[in-house]
Amino acid sequence: MKVVVCVKQVAILGDEVEFDADERAADPDFLEYALNEWDSYATEEALRITEAAGGGEVVAVTVGPRDNDDALRRVLAMGADRAVRVDSRSVTDPLTTARALAAAIAAEQPDLVFAGVQSSDSVQAATGTMLAELLGMPCVAVVTKIDYVDGARRATVHRELEGGLIDVVDVLTPAVLTVQTGINEPRYATLRAIKQAKEKELAVLDPPAGGAPAYRVQRMFVPPRGDRATPLGTDPAQVATQIAELVRGRLS
Repeated sequence: MKVVVCVKQVAILGDEVEFDADERAADPDFLEYALNEWDSYATEEALRITEAAGGGEVVAVTVGPRDNDDALRRVLAMGADRAVRVDSRSVTDPLTTARALAAAIAAEQPDLVFAGVQSSDSVQAATGTMLAELLGMPCVAVVTKIDYVDGARRATVHRELEGGLIDVVDVLTPAVLTVQTGINEPRYATLRAIKQAKEKELAVLDPPAGGAPAYRVQRMFVPPRGDRATPLGTDPAQVATQIAELVRGRLS
């Protein structure tokens, strides 16, 4: 069997930040980069499923410039068999990312496609569901457990709902599943595996042509600080009254 895992190298903001000249992105000098946490769980789940099936292939796919190779080598060190990067410097939104991923994944003809529920830098949780639509596959989001029998073309999936509820779904495969943290315990890569991953060749694909982005960033800035905070009391009835008065004041 074959499982494709979508991964992303995310930007981690430190205590201080400055923006670039056009104020549309954070200055890279103030950022650190790492494999998205949700994607590490998705990778681990892909490895466990292929191992339980007695063998298979795990293929990691990402979209971005050459710097994103670090994220691919991280999942290769975890145990992924191959890695593919769609070379793009203009990825700014989930739809553009999903289009690029779909073009690469369609050629793989996978049994399952995994993605993290969201990325820690943009926190939109949209790429996976858009990807499923573009691939013409069913999608289950926020997955916390997967029971898959190789060859059955069906999986039983637990997905997390609001309020701690769990929904159990039977889904036909191939399907796109967005994986939640806590579904497993991602394995640590050994030093030997890390060294071997550095030597592996990464496939690089051109991005698909056409397609306007879903949005563009106009400006990024640090919100101004002020003294507009309104302290509330501790008594629930008093707090409710204060909130009602504040709302009435804003509406008048």
